[in-house]
Amino acid sequence: MDYTPAQSGFRQRKLQPNVRLRNNSMDVSDGSQLFEDTSGAGIRSQTGYRNQQPGPQAAAFPGQSLLSDPMSNLAMAYGSSLASQGREMVDKNLDRFIPISKLKYYFAVDTVYVGKKLGLLIFPYMHENWEVCYQQDTPVAPRFDVNAPDLYIPAMSFITYILVAGVALGTQNRFSPELLGVQASSALVWLIMEVLVVLLSLYLVTVNTDLTTIDLLAFSGYKYVGMIVGVVAGLLFGRAAYYISLLWCCVAIFVFTIRTLRLKLLSEAAAEGKLLRGTRNQLRMYLTMSIAAAQPIFMYWLTYHLIR
Repeated sequence: MDYTPAQSGFRQRKLQPNVRLRNNSMDVSDGSQLFEDTSGAGIRSQTGYRNQQPGPQAAAFPGQSLLSDPMSNLAMAYGSSLASQGREMVDKNLDRFIPISKLKYYFAVDTVYVGKKLGLLIFPYMHENWEVCYQQDTPVAPRFDVNAPDLYIPAMSFITYILVAGVALGTQNRFSPELLGVQASSALVWLIMEVLVVLLSLYLVTVNTDLTTIDLLAFSGYKYVGMIVGVVAGLLFGRAAYYISLLWCCVAIFVFTIRTLRLKLLSEAAAEGKLLRGTRNQLRMYLTMSIAAAQPIFMYWLTYHLIR
């Protein structure tokens, strides 16, 4: 009887460490399992979250792609159509006031043409043929004909005149951005007024000519070449050189304008083979002389205050 309890106790004592070991092993295993399960649960939860999160998006993405791609393509097509329509409208309205296609003709120049044209503006006395060449009822580009009007030389000479005026004002300690702006704006206003007066005169005289507004702007802008020569000569050699060079350039631009506009304004009478008689033809001659005589006046008016 004692052995049984002892045996049972022994068994209990022998089994108790086993139970503890089991418990410890279970605790360790549970602890390790808890740690592993926690990390695994976290990883599984993250992977599950990742798997679950793209799941609805993956399920919804084909529908979105089916809906978004046609809408984006439709929006792009609609936007491109609007852009093309707007560009056509702008080009149409802009070409009504500013003929862009014609402006390309007036800037079709090269270095050889610019050199010959500048020489013609300074020395027009030896030039004989002043007629503009035509090809299939359209004038050839300026780079092929030195008699053709252009806008490159007037534009560049106007900018150069403003720069030279700034240098002249700087040498006199009178330079300021405001004064240079006044100089540029006054020169531009006088140029616009000159073109408008010539257009009004042509309208009043009722001259049928192929002379356009851009042609008048080009012929009125050629005088800036002589103005630059006069101011530069005055800056380098004094006031006497300014008057001599400006006088030469004024006579040159007068001759150039007379010989150029004579063919433009008297083209109708020349085409009909009539003599320059009658009131209308005399008015055309007077108008040509007036336009040519106005060039030296503007040249002196816009440059005399720059040389002191």
